Amino acid sequence: MRHLLVMLLSLCLALFLADAILSLADDSLILLGGIHILTSARGFVFLFALLMAIVVYVLMGVSPAIPKRLFLAVTLFSPVASLAVIAFLIYNFNRVQQAAWFISLFQLIVGLCILSKVQGGLKFRWPLVSEKQLLDRRFSWGNVGGFFAINVFVFLPAVVVYLFVCAALAVSHHSDGFLALTPRGLTVQVRKYVRADGKSVQLVPMAHVGDPEFYRKLTQSFPTNSLILMEGVSDHKNLLTNKISYKRMANSLGLAEQHHEFNPRESQVIPADVDVEVFSTNTIDFLNLAMLAHARGVNAETILKLTQYTPPPGFEERLFDDLLRKRNRRLLEEISAQLSQSDALIVPWGAAHMPEIAKEIQTSGFRLQETKEYRVIRFRGR
Repeated sequence: MRHLLVMLLSLCLALFLADAILSLADDSLILLGGIHILTSARGFVFLFALLMAIVVYVLMGVSPAIPKRLFLAVTLFSPVASLAVIAFLIYNFNRVQQAAWFISLFQLIVGLCILSKVQGGLKFRWPLVSEKQLLDRRFSWGNVGGFFAINVFVFLPAVVVYLFVCAALAVSHHSDGFLALTPRGLTVQVRKYVRADGKSVQLVPMAHVGDPEFYRKLTQSFPTNSLILMEGVSDHKNLLTNKISYKRMANSLGLAEQHHEFNPRESQVIPADVDVEVFSTNTIDFLNLAMLAHARGVNAETILKLTQYTPPPGFEERLFDDLLRKRNRRLLEEISAQLSQSDALIVPWGAAHMPEIAKEIQTSGFRLQETKEYRVIRFRGR
C-alpha cells in the first residue's frame, strides 16, 4: 500500500510540474507573439494533472500517511488559483493573459520547491517521492471524519461566500454602482441628474424580470409632467425569427416580466431605441440562436445548434457595439432632442447602458442631485 501511495504521489507531482512548465511556455508564447502551438498539449496535460490531484486529495482523507503539508499545495493549487483570479479579473479583465502567465510561473515555483523538499534538492530521481516521505500513521475514522467535516463545513461555505462576494463586486463595478447584489436581493439605484437651467434626466436601471412590486413602485414614482424615453428594439422587417422573450426565465424564478408589469402612461412614452436592421448580420444570427434557446428551452436541438455555432473574428466587439453602443448613441440623440420640449426626462433602460449614459449626460452639463434605491429581486426568506 505504501509503495502504491509513493507511485501515485510521484505521478501527481510529475504531472503538476509538467503542467506548470507547459503552461508557462504556452502563456509566454501567447504574450510574446500570439502563438498557440502548445495550447492543445497544455490542455491535455492539465486534464490528467487535475484528475490525479483529485485522486490524491481524496486519498488524503483516507490515508493519514500522505504528508498534507506538501501535497495540499499540489492538489489545491488549481482551484485556489482559479478562485483568486476571479477577483483580479473583475477589475483587470483586459489583463487575463498576464494573470495566467504569473499563475503558471508561481505554479512552477511551488512545484520545484516541493520537489526540492522531497528529494533533498532539485534532483529528478524516480520515484519523485520516496517511502521515507510518508508519515507513519495508519487508517483512522477520526482522520476521515475530520477531513469530511473540514471540506463540508469550512471549505465549501468559504467558497460559496467568496463567490458571492466576487459576484457582488462584479455587479457593482461593471454597472458603476447602478446595480447592487446583497444577501437580501438585487437592488438598483435610480439617479436624478439636473442641469443649471432646471431640466432633469432620471436614469432608471431596469431588469427584464423582477418582482411585480418593483415595476409598480417605479411606475407610481414617475411625475406626470415627465417624458419617458422607452427602451425596446423594434423589428419592422421581421429579421428576428424568434421573438425576444423572458417568459421561461421569469416562470422558473417565480418573477414577472418587465413588459407585463411595467406600464407607464402611454401619453408619456416615447420610443428611443433602434430597429434590428441597424445590427450586423452576425449579431442578428446570434440573437436568433440565443432566442431559440429562450423560446424552446435547453434540449437536444438547441444544444446541438449552440455547440455548432462558430463566431467570426471580431464578433464580440461587433456584438457589443450593436447591442450597447449603437443603442446608447440613439438614446443620447433622443435625450438631446426631447430636452428642448420637456423639463423632465425619465430613462428606464437596462442597467448595462447606465454607466455610459450617465457619463455622457454629465459631460453635457448635468450633475447628480439625488439617488433612490429599489429592490428588483428579493431573495426568499429575507
